[in-house]
Amino acid sequence: MDLDAVRTFVAAADAGRFQDAAGDLAITQQAVSKRIAALEKTLDARLFTRTARGARLTGEGEAFLPHARELLLAEARALASVRTGPLRVDVIGRRLGTAVLLRDFHVAHPQVALEVVTLFDAAAAITAVRDGEIDASFRAVAARDLPDGVASAWVHDEPLHLLTGPAHALADSPVVTPVHLKGHRLWMPGIVPGTEWAAYYAEFATAFGLSIDTAGPNFGTEVLFDVIAESAEIATLIGTGARLLWPAGHDLRQVPIANPAPVYPHCLVWRRDNPHPALAALRAHLRPGSRTPGAWRPSWAQPSQTVPSTG
Repeated sequence: MDLDAVRTFVAAADAGRFQDAAGDLAITQQAVSKRIAALEKTLDARLFTRTARGARLTGEGEAFLPHARELLLAEARALASVRTGPLRVDVIGRRLGTAVLLRDFHVAHPQVALEVVTLFDAAAAITAVRDGEIDASFRAVAARDLPDGVASAWVHDEPLHLLTGPAHALADSPVVTPVHLKGHRLWMPGIVPGTEWAAYYAEFATAFGLSIDTAGPNFGTEVLFDVIAESAEIATLIGTGARLLWPAGHDLRQVPIANPAPVYPHCLVWRRDNPHPALAALRAHLRPGSRTPGAWRPSWAQPSQTVPSTG
């Protein structure tokens, strides 16, 4: 089985659009379509249904997805058993805040060979760190949830903003508080139960009596932005470090949230006995952090802990 095709399938399933998957993989949309078609031929099954709003997994696609992820993890384990190559670092998404942190490291240390990977959730990332398949991961995790030999430390607070269309009641607000969000529909179809980001938003909603709607298929950010741009009732939450684009005609508004400001607490996760020489450079680069005074964090976050230079 062509693992590049499997990797492309997983990227398209996560993004919800072939165009987004192409951007994430740095290939053309035509190449994505060809790889998916070749994989469907190999499996003798249709994996996606193409729609005007994106690509939706078929029943066969849903059934194959967890096995596809296992195939990619098996590939990573095989490579890890013999490699002494670049520093392999996992980020939750290539267009999200942690990718920006890693890109800043690359700019500061261009001599370091770097490989960026995107594993599905914290559980997969922590397992990959423990097994030596990757060298580090940016995740929001509690130290108590880590296996022996694996360490984590807080490195960055990423504030959240409210993202609305121009007709939304809060669109012209200079700032809102979490209490202001009560009664408004926050739509976040990308939240997957059991993930660390699901735990974060669940505790945030509970803390302020909010309702976060996760219903509906996730067709990717472009479709989400289309819906928000046209709606006077639906809004979403977005990290300020995300590098996401939408058509200028959408006139979307990012409204800061304050009193308190919710922040997503990014941690670096690594294996204590990992000898990769560039890992120490990454940890040293991240030591300063950027703590937000008076911010809201979930109960399991550890904002006072920063990345130690050794150990």
